[in-house]
Amino acid sequence: MLSVKIKKQLTHFMLDVDFSVGEEIVALYGPSGSGKTTTLHAIAGLLKPQSGSIYLNNRALFEAGKANVDVAKRKVGYVFQQYALFPHMTVWENIQYGMKRESLALNLLNELQMSHLKEQYPREISGGERQRTALIRALATKPDILLLDEPFSALDDETKAISYEQVLALHQRWKIPIVLVTHNKEEVKKLANKVIYLREGRFLL
Repeated sequence: MLSVKIKKQLTHFMLDVDFSVGEEIVALYGPSGSGKTTTLHAIAGLLKPQSGSIYLNNRALFEAGKANVDVAKRKVGYVFQQYALFPHMTVWENIQYGMKRESLALNLLNELQMSHLKEQYPREISGGERQRTALIRALATKPDILLLDEPFSALDDETKAISYEQVLALHQRWKIPIVLVTHNKEEVKKLANKVIYLREGRFLL
């Protein structure tokens, strides 16, 4: 269970969000610049809110004036929009970064049909394969929650459809909260159990 109740002054508005996520896929949906990625950054520990709290499985990741857990200790898996793969590392070396257990990473490689590309570099594989590499790297840390920041935006329609099915299958097996940032209605329809519409830092019902 993830519980987020935070405020953060941004350039043009105050981010003011209050929501919770169980073992489900929740979409933070809305136009660009509405505070969706900033919310993910706060959960991951890449940004410090001014007030409020963030709890994951009853553990305080952030509590104003009391707690602010380091990024590496939050047990949060993060797939960035542009995947943030290390270009000088192979697929396998990227996945090993932060890996908790080699057997888990190898199983994920097999499950997502990436084993044959272990020794390739990011520049040598397709967009869909880079996306899967980033997803495996995030899951190989054995996270308690998975954050997805528009990970399908650069993919063609066919690859997107395959990626949706892979995420749904992984969620069914892992049963951890997933927070997906998107402004794509199709992704919301295909993936989300719950939708949170965000505009200028606030929820719209």
